[in-house]
Amino acid sequence: MVLKILIVEDDTQLATTLKYLVEDNPRYRVVATADDLDSAVAAAAEHLPDLALVDLRLAHGTTGFSVAVRLGDFDIPCFFVTGRAPDFPMPDLALGCLMKPFTAEDVHRSLAAAEDMMRGRETLRPRMPVNLMLYDQVEDAGVEQQPGFIPSRRSLKTRLEHWIAGTQH
Repeated sequence: MVLKILIVEDDTQLATTLKYLVEDNPRYRVVATADDLDSAVAAAAEHLPDLALVDLRLAHGTTGFSVAVRLGDFDIPCFFVTGRAPDFPMPDLALGCLMKPFTAEDVHRSLAAAEDMMRGRETLRPRMPVNLMLYDQVEDAGVEQQPGFIPSRRSLKTRLEHWIAGTQH
């Protein structure tokens, strides 16, 4: 079965490159690209992707966080793809985060891990990318939680405020 993917990235060249990297593996197909919240929601409604790869800083002042929340309404899991990862895991918004820069192999291994998580399979892949953080494994790994990490959807505003405050220093 082919995994249908939505790419949400405001850098057109990077979105095109990511599309080629994703589709280099015949198990994955990019059904649409978007550059902000509105176009991501429209693409999700039209194409019903299985997974979205979402940058955190998007066009028109929108963020990947708002995209993740809205795509959650469609039950579309997200995977953050960004140059600066959030300071703490956000398992209610995304499956994980792949840091830029990345290779084609990083993308394929990350998609395979995301697919395992979505299908309820244990993700015990021998060579995970070093620039990949899977949010379901954070607690298991004994990683100390950062201040501001609150694992519930109701606290999203509080967690985003903590993240924004942390990036302004």
